[in-house]
Amino acid sequence: MLKLSVLMIVFLAAASIDAKVVTKSIEYQDNGTLLEGFLAYDDAVTGKRPGVLVVHEWYGLNEYAKERARMLAELGYVAFAADIYGKGMVAKNSQEAGELAGKYRGNRSLFRQRLNAALGVLKKQDMTDNTKLAAIGYCFGGTGVLELARSGEDIKGVVSFHGGLSSPAPEDAKNIKCRVLVCHGADDPYEKPEEIAAFQDEMRNGGVDWEMIYYGGAVHGFTNPHAGNDVASGYAYSEKADKRSWEDMQQFFGAVFK
Repeated sequence: MLKLSVLMIVFLAAASIDAKVVTKSIEYQDNGTLLEGFLAYDDAVTGKRPGVLVVHEWYGLNEYAKERARMLAELGYVAFAADIYGKGMVAKNSQEAGELAGKYRGNRSLFRQRLNAALGVLKKQDMTDNTKLAAIGYCFGGTGVLELARSGEDIKGVVSFHGGLSSPAPEDAKNIKCRVLVCHGADDPYEKPEEIAAFQDEMRNGGVDWEMIYYGGAVHGFTNPHAGNDVASGYAYSEKADKRSWEDMQQFFGAVFK
């Protein structure tokens, strides 16, 4: 029995050595602005594999977005966390975050430009299967992946986690070529009923293949453990909704990458 246990430990140790998530920062540019994204992939996976772009929350490309890229790599994807703001530009507080995010919410053309620049980096990776691309985003990034879809990029799908849904140009939904999944907190006070209704009408009128999942008891920021647990504030973490939405994303990718 002892020998068997030792053999199991050796086997598991060897497996962990074989499966290693490799990460690295990559500098790139958009119209003269220096950006720095974060690449993650499992070097035990051979050949080309689907690529997933990760778009950060309003604070910028911080450890949260990078951790999501690592989690995607563990699932076998090539993941690239985009940098929308510029190298080293991470907000120190919510006021700074609001100012940074506001620049792109108010200029959707620039937002799309930054998103497309990041997608270009993902496409250039040797291990990326460019026929199987998708994007996920959180809050500000959730708005971002919808804008990427509205830009007409030829990708397979986008997943918006508690993202802003409003669009200054709802007619752009006709450009969407991919499937859309919106993961939404049922009690999120920041997305007004009229904005949700307008988004759904936008998807219908654009003939988009879309779906929206509501998570009971969840508010804004429900996927982020750093959001705290004060549900009454309208911004809080929900372990249940976080896990369920991640599972829903995986099922969605299983379908779009099939």
